Amino acid sequence: MQSVATIALPRIIQGGMGVSVSNWRLARTVSMLGQLGVVSGTAMDTVLVRRLQDGDPGGLVRRALAAFPVQRWVKPVLERYFQPEGRRDQPYKRLPMPSRLGDTASQIMHVLGGYIEVFLAKEGHSGLVGINLLTKLQLPTLGTLYGAMLAGVDYVLMGAGIPREIPEVLDKLSAGETASLKIDVTGWTGSEAPRLHFDPREVLGGAQTLKRPHFLPIIASNSLATLLARKVTGSIQGFVIEGPTAGGHNAPPRGAPVFDERGQPVYGERDVVDLEQIKALGLPFWLAGGTGSPEALQEALAQGAAGIQVGTLFAYSQESGFEAELKRRVLEQAVQGAVKVFTDPKASPTGFPFKVAEVEGTLSQPEVYQRRVRVCDLGYLREAYQTPEGKIGFRCASEPIEQYLAKGGELANTEGRKCLCNALLAAVGMGQLQKNGDLERPLITSGDDLERIGRFVRRFGLEYSARDVVAYLLGATAQSQLEAQPAMVHG
Repeated sequence: MQSVATIALPRIIQGGMGVSVSNWRLARTVSMLGQLGVVSGTAMDTVLVRRLQDGDPGGLVRRALAAFPVQRWVKPVLERYFQPEGRRDQPYKRLPMPSRLGDTASQIMHVLGGYIEVFLAKEGHSGLVGINLLTKLQLPTLGTLYGAMLAGVDYVLMGAGIPREIPEVLDKLSAGETASLKIDVTGWTGSEAPRLHFDPREVLGGAQTLKRPHFLPIIASNSLATLLARKVTGSIQGFVIEGPTAGGHNAPPRGAPVFDERGQPVYGERDVVDLEQIKALGLPFWLAGGTGSPEALQEALAQGAAGIQVGTLFAYSQESGFEAELKRRVLEQAVQGAVKVFTDPKASPTGFPFKVAEVEGTLSQPEVYQRRVRVCDLGYLREAYQTPEGKIGFRCASEPIEQYLAKGGELANTEGRKCLCNALLAAVGMGQLQKNGDLERPLITSGDDLERIGRFVRRFGLEYSARDVVAYLLGATAQSQLEAQPAMVHG
């Protein structure tokens, strides 16, 4: 494996956002511009089957599936989910939600989802591509990682938890060996924690070694950085240090919870990472959260960082996965200075604070949220718990309240909880039509930079590109280099 010290480190990491907001088109564009393009690895199995049911315009998904090394896994997927004429206003066919810790075969849809997204992001160029996963979403992790590795992913980034086992997982998978992951189970009384296992040989029909991607954990504390750098099996190749202004899930503040007048958690000095301690670990790091400007990049470099991770500016570029009309409405609000971001301590079933853009017609509005009938039909953010019989069950604080309570959940945990699974898919134009006739409404997550994006949009227009973002961040000296790069080919 190539040492991180022997490769050119990207100045800019494009954030891995939402469910398919950071899609392959966005990551490919950024990668072709010499930076690190990152695909979101969240819910890739559902994204795969919904693209197929929407007709797979241009045949892109089918082209990627045709390149998958074991076609016996592909045929049944196409037979069940591909609809050449699209859904014609019918509900999406759903993947079954897991009811137990499955075997390797149960992971195949995650494998295919991770493979397709990275394959398309890397197609036709030699730039670096990464994949971003949430540590809290444990069941899809091994399959998604392996699929991404089969497609040659260069970097893996993980936050929203403590990804202490991932370096060893990457070592095992790259060697073609069985990898396992401890599964967090609330109330578990067994002597050993349950584990999910994944054997690459069961997917490929034999052993095969793969390139081991670099691993960049996303951290928000010095103690976590030290733990991951010195006390895990396997190696990491750097850090993304994310502040509380970044979009998506944020680490909760340290100490007793304090809230501002809007009900947002208040972060203090204990939540600031000491960069001198980070530098002492001897690994490259990138700063994230409020870094979407050339001044922030220069400041990060002056502080010893390799560069910055930027989300919000890329999230609203032409290439991102946000539904086009929704994207335009948000940017129009931003130009008028009328968009706000709320750090919601209750929205996510995980219990992590979650950044929500306040946009009309989305679940950020209380009346829209109250009208939604609770349903849990995707299940990515479900909590594993021990049943009275000593088995593993699954529950979600956003599912129908009576179902949650029947599984031993506490009523207080349901207050204000939103179905992020359905809402984030709706934000990229893949909203489900439920059995009662309701169309799932979107929820937009963005960093605090969204409140300051108006100036950028006035300069580059409502339909700016990822190329504009990279040129802006790198400054005028890089403009001529970018103009010399080949233009993005849209498929």
